[in-house]
Amino acid sequence: MIVSMTGFAAVTAEASGFSLVVELRSVNHRYLDLTIKLSDELRALEPPLREMLGSELKRGKIECRVGLLRKSGAAANLVLDRARIAQLREAAAQVVESARDAAAMTVAEILHWPGVLTESEAPAEQLTERVMSLVKQGLGDLRAARAREGAKLAAIVETSCASIEAQIARVTPRIPQIYATYCERLGARLKEAGVDTNDDRLKQEFALFASKIDVAEEVARLGTHVAEVRRVLRTGGSAGKRLDFLAQELHREANTLGSKSVDVEISQAALELKVAIEQMREQVQNIE
Repeated sequence: MIVSMTGFAAVTAEASGFSLVVELRSVNHRYLDLTIKLSDELRALEPPLREMLGSELKRGKIECRVGLLRKSGAAANLVLDRARIAQLREAAAQVVESARDAAAMTVAEILHWPGVLTESEAPAEQLTERVMSLVKQGLGDLRAARAREGAKLAAIVETSCASIEAQIARVTPRIPQIYATYCERLGARLKEAGVDTNDDRLKQEFALFASKIDVAEEVARLGTHVAEVRRVLRTGGSAGKRLDFLAQELHREANTLGSKSVDVEISQAALELKVAIEQMREQVQNIE
């Protein structure tokens, strides 16, 4: 199965008065580049999350966001630090003893004192388990999204392969005629110029020229590379780098075909080949 490097997934869950939100975004990249952004309470989870994502994803620029949000109106989650209140009461008694006219602290002042009133936190072990489970679920959704996109990319690459094969079929029948036609035309011009076309030295030059304009090898290699592209598509896995290499090789053969051509039909076919191959290269850049 061919997998794209582009995808998105978002999942949420509730846990002990908290809402967990996981977002995973993926775009194409030459290597695997992981960015993990966590709420302050979840900083300790970065190493295991990085290990989980790295074991499942091979290429792409991946951004993983995990947010921990307290539910609105969760007054029951407020916790009083009774030890801090006792310290304040003792300190207040000492103040009153030293300054008899000092006003007593109000309830509001006590509640606003730093550290007296805090919000309860989810149990660390339970929170860790929920976050890891939720990220695993999001990772599954991301992989499914990347697989769906990968199927579309594979179909486009297959279309490019068919276009390349159409140009190969267009060129192949003309190859045997190219040398004979060109030599016949050149021979006619030489005769008009009074040159003996039966001269051995001239025949050697014709033979040398024939080897320079022979495109049979390039056409054969184009067919071989297309067959290999199809094999890689069937095999699947982390195929992006392999397909990118094959696209480069196809482009090189098309360039050589165009540079060696002395036939208008083949020159036009070489141009069409470059267009189809460039379309292929654009798509394989997104394959994992």
